[in-house]
Amino acid sequence: MTAADNGPIVFTVSELNRAARDLLEQSFGLLWVEGEISNLARPRSGHVYFSLKDGEAQVRCALFRNKARLLRVALDNGVQIRVRARVSLYTARGDYQLIIEHAEDAGAGALQRAFEELRARLDAEGLFAAERKRTLPARPARIGVITSATGAAIRDVLSVVARRYPLGALRIYPVPVQGDAAPPAIAAALTRASERADCDVILLVRGGGSLEDLWAFNDEAVARAIVASRIPVVSGVGHEVDVTIADLAADVRAATPSAAAELVCPDMATHAARLPQITTRLEQRMAARLAEARTRLAGLEQRLARQRPRRRLETAAQRLDEAELRLQRIAQTQMSARRRHLQLVEDRLFRASPARRVAQAEGTIAGLSQRLDRAAVQRVDAARRQLGSAVRALHSVSPLQTLERGYAIARDAQGNVLRDASTVTVGETVAIDLARGQLDCEVRARHGRAGPEEYNNRD
Repeated sequence: MTAADNGPIVFTVSELNRAARDLLEQSFGLLWVEGEISNLARPRSGHVYFSLKDGEAQVRCALFRNKARLLRVALDNGVQIRVRARVSLYTARGDYQLIIEHAEDAGAGALQRAFEELRARLDAEGLFAAERKRTLPARPARIGVITSATGAAIRDVLSVVARRYPLGALRIYPVPVQGDAAPPAIAAALTRASERADCDVILLVRGGGSLEDLWAFNDEAVARAIVASRIPVVSGVGHEVDVTIADLAADVRAATPSAAAELVCPDMATHAARLPQITTRLEQRMAARLAEARTRLAGLEQRLARQRPRRRLETAAQRLDEAELRLQRIAQTQMSARRRHLQLVEDRLFRASPARRVAQAEGTIAGLSQRLDRAAVQRVDAARRQLGSAVRALHSVSPLQTLERGYAIARDAQGNVLRDASTVTVGETVAIDLARGQLDCEVRARHGRAGPEEYNNRD
């Protein structure tokens, strides 16, 4: 690239193509492109060149040897594929092209996306968490196997168990391992084995195949049945490069069905080879323990002989007898003191007996009752005498007594007592009260008479 004074910048063709390549590679990262293969070429270098086209356009593609060896999809003209690639430019010819990193069948790509989406969702729920995984039993008495009854996987498992662990019993749950019926059958077998609890570990195995062949083990129901199982689950699905949702959900993932069987089967031949060594170590430890026990026993016998246990027992028995006699004396002394104290309490209780005080109170009450009766009689007699005197005094001044002596009481028509003849008129009717009865009289004449004041004045 050159620049003249006040002139335009001039690129060479190589510079322009390199600049365009850098611009393309920096502007686009890895991307997915789907199309049909055409113009496929396989030079002796091992690289693969072809074009991807759709109904309206095409783009050149380069798949270099190191990436081509890893492909599992067959490349051929007319095949529909999906590629993961970088956008670049071949500077020698100025051709815009894609540098292929990975290629897969277009149908398999949809399955792969579904696998990744399910994997991310279940992982977010914690179904693949390491802390959820359970430990496998060291020596399972019964091994459950969920697989096809006619596939190569069950033959591999039977061979490994017979060779490594003939003591282990097998319980086979036959299920289809491919097709639409496989996922519900596998999930049901896992649930049934967990509920029956008739095995110590479960092997979920299948031989290799394509992504479509293994798709039954990428089912959500199967993954949840594995997690819900109360029995540890070991998955051995496909080959080492195959990874399924069942592998991720299982407690342990094995590369193949044979590897799964080896994981749960201890190698009896290895244990048998170690048996003489273990026996020798056990005999040595037992001999050491016996020697140690004999030494301790000898020491205890010496201590026992020095301590003379019979004499110690005799001394202890004599001390026990003395303690018993002393205890009897103390008990007798305390009993005597208690008896004396009890006698004193009984005497005090008799003197302060409520029955005695009640008898004294009853005598006092009887005396007071007699005095009360006499006083009441005296009060009644005095009251009677007072009443008689009052009656006699009242009788002496009673108007009725005066009437008995011949006097009478005159009243006018209004009932007023008449004291003066001038207060009535001739012809008026007056009432005369006698000692017994009453008279109605008509006044015919009035006659005057001096009153008490006039008699006093005359005197």
